[in-house]
Amino acid sequence: MERLICVIIGYAFGLLQTGYIYGRLHHIDIRKQGSGNAGTTNALRTLGFKAGAVTFLGDCFKCVFAVVVVYLIYRKTHGDMIPVLSMYAGMGAVLGHNYPFYLGFKGGKGIAATAGLIVSTVNVTMVLICLVVFVGIVAGTRYVSLGSLAVVIIYLAEVVVYGQMGGFGVSGSHLWEMYGIAALLVLSAFFKHRANIKRLMNGTENKLSLGRK
Repeated sequence: MERLICVIIGYAFGLLQTGYIYGRLHHIDIRKQGSGNAGTTNALRTLGFKAGAVTFLGDCFKCVFAVVVVYLIYRKTHGDMIPVLSMYAGMGAVLGHNYPFYLGFKGGKGIAATAGLIVSTVNVTMVLICLVVFVGIVAGTRYVSLGSLAVVIIYLAEVVVYGQMGGFGVSGSHLWEMYGIAALLVLSAFFKHRANIKRLMNGTENKLSLGRK
């Protein structure tokens, strides 16, 4: 039951669509601009750097906050399960971000929310690896989608390696749950980026550019 509760908590936080809210405050429905996506990249392209930064931070930290809430609720009763419960909360946040019920289940692609989970669940070195890889790929290719997909794959590898090294401090069965959730996040990211992947293969993917606003 606690797993389901954590997913629900995460989903509730995930419903805070930063890009959509930011756009509405400026009398713009971001879902009708650019790619029609409510995430960071579309906010950056259509509304400018400030909007992109605000959207990324908001979507990232809503996952962090979900993990913190789960920690505060379960630290005394399920202290040995906090890492895996945090993963469930993070998965819920990604689901809420990607499929907000009040927006017709049309949200973002979950990368910024996944970034919040990365910050919340692995050590600083692993976070920096993800950051360096993402920045390096985007700077070199200007394909945000490619950098995003690379990061989720690296995160899965980090969760497995860190788990096998005993970094999470949880039992074997809980470790496999964490590996499974990380794998599901990878599959979700690839599913949400399926159009981008097709364009990357065709050489027609949109490169990063800033909006004028």
